[in-house]
Amino acid sequence: MVNDIIVNDIVMKKFGLLGFPLGHSISAKYFTAKFENEAIDARYDKYELDSLDKFRALVSDPELCGLNVTIPYKEKVIPLLDELDETAEAIGAVNVIKITRSNGKIHSKGYNTDALGFENSLKQSIKPYHKFALILGSGGAAKAVYYVLKIFDIQPIYVSRTPKADMLTYSDLNREIIEKNLLIVNATPTGMFPNIDDCPPIPYDFITDKHLLVDVIYNPPETLFLTKGKKHGATTINGEGMWQGQANETWRIWNE
Repeated sequence: MVNDIIVNDIVMKKFGLLGFPLGHSISAKYFTAKFENEAIDARYDKYELDSLDKFRALVSDPELCGLNVTIPYKEKVIPLLDELDETAEAIGAVNVIKITRSNGKIHSKGYNTDALGFENSLKQSIKPYHKFALILGSGGAAKAVYYVLKIFDIQPIYVSRTPKADMLTYSDLNREIIEKNLLIVNATPTGMFPNIDDCPPIPYDFITDKHLLVDVIYNPPETLFLTKGKKHGATTINGEGMWQGQANETWRIWNE
């Protein structure tokens, strides 16, 4: 079970979301409702830190049992953790931290549940012709997407705003590349609330009805990226299923 901290004979548990900024997240609402529905004496807070300088002080809170991690710390937090599970280590990004205490020592372990959430949300929509994929972005979420696509035997390539080794830039994208890569995943925050009029700068005119466009964003439910894809007949998936899947797995980890 989640480690219990007894203070004044009251069992207290504290969880939260680490990132910056955090206005878009629905994690607090989700977990608060879960605590209420299951009669769990716990709270879920937002830890909006503009740097990780205060991370060790945060983890030293004797009531803190676990953290979700979002932009921009999924990769940056790794050196501050005591341990990684195999999936997080393979991906190189963490979105869940479990905190345990024994004999006065704090132990933090990082996990990646984004991968499982993305895998479950995607598997029903993949077609045999989805052999190549573009991943828009190269951060922590993009790394989880890359990991899953390789499981599906799909060959992915990152697309970045700035030139990097083994990556495309948005200016490289043309008809040939779009028509070859029938799966396109937006793993950036572009288009996320409140910036709902933004979208990744790809040549949408080359999208076809064989394309599958996936957005890791869940707020708004349909981003401009997905709307533009639909106009050209593409199948679209938003980030709600991925988020729900990773949230369920997060809760399992915190309770095992």
